[in-house]
Amino acid sequence: MVYSSGVIPTDKELQNMNEKTMSVDRLENIISVFGSFDENLRLIEDELGVKITDRNSELHLTGGEENIQYAERAINGLLILAAKGEPIDSRNVRYILSLVKDGQDDKLGSLSGDVICISAKGKPIKAKTLGQKKYIDAISSNTVTLSIGPAGTGKTYLAVAAAVAAFRIKSVNRIILTRPAVEAGERLGFLPGDLQSKVDPYLRPLYDALFELLGPETYHKYLERGNIEVAPLAYMRGRTLDDSFIILDEAQNTSREQMKMFLTRLGFGSKIVITGDITQIDLPPDKTSGLRDAMRVLQDVQDIAICKLTSKDVVRHELVSRIIDAYDKRDKKPRAGKE
Repeated sequence: MVYSSGVIPTDKELQNMNEKTMSVDRLENIISVFGSFDENLRLIEDELGVKITDRNSELHLTGGEENIQYAERAINGLLILAAKGEPIDSRNVRYILSLVKDGQDDKLGSLSGDVICISAKGKPIKAKTLGQKKYIDAISSNTVTLSIGPAGTGKTYLAVAAAVAAFRIKSVNRIILTRPAVEAGERLGFLPGDLQSKVDPYLRPLYDALFELLGPETYHKYLERGNIEVAPLAYMRGRTLDDSFIILDEAQNTSREQMKMFLTRLGFGSKIVITGDITQIDLPPDKTSGLRDAMRVLQDVQDIAICKLTSKDVVRHELVSRIIDAYDKRDKKPRAGKE
């Protein structure tokens, strides 16, 4: 047997290996947890340096005592998700392993909770990580929610899903999606078309989320009726937005003045969700990010929640998490000089 580090255990380590047997009641759950060609079990083995074998509805775990405990808890967590009908893939396995190592696997049951909304193709949209669950709960419980986190954590998509859900049950009359066009000067000027055509590329992620959740035909119908508005941030000035679900995306690229302007558009019966990644600020060096400033100014204001997502909440390819962690590690290192 080879550990995840690729090191073959010594004779002493082999002597210290333990064995444990797990009984599994429902065979259909085992099939889901194992994955195609037992790929999920192989992933647990590689990550923890244990050996897992299946014999007559029992799992036999061999390895170091602590790693066996981790493996058992990870498998139990996967069984909980499988029993609730959740699909099991490598992302689930890696995430549950991280929860086990952090001692948070007892919270797994909350991940298969309420459906936020159903997409146009009938896909149920749910929180996939504990961070996402806290984010959705914050949106539900507060009038204004700030979501800060790296790419791939579902900040924008989940906010749009919550907006669509609120619109469908008629708790709001409009969905308003906006983004700052940080290059609204010379670079946009070279693009063809009118102003809306020029800013459309900046709003594309918002369009994509709405298309998936509503379907193109329904989206265009609501757009024509004025129930959905997708516009650059500059269009928000001077307005009061009542009975609306308002999402400001890429908020790290707002100025302090823009952020204050946007927040004060809030009207009666409305919710605001602000999303952004403070590690990807595209403003000039002499400008302070409105999102970073708002996190400081609003942290103690009642009915405003600040949710911070991390690389553990990334729901894209697992390499995205590693890339984010690598850059975070680089950025935390003191630099001897300019590159």
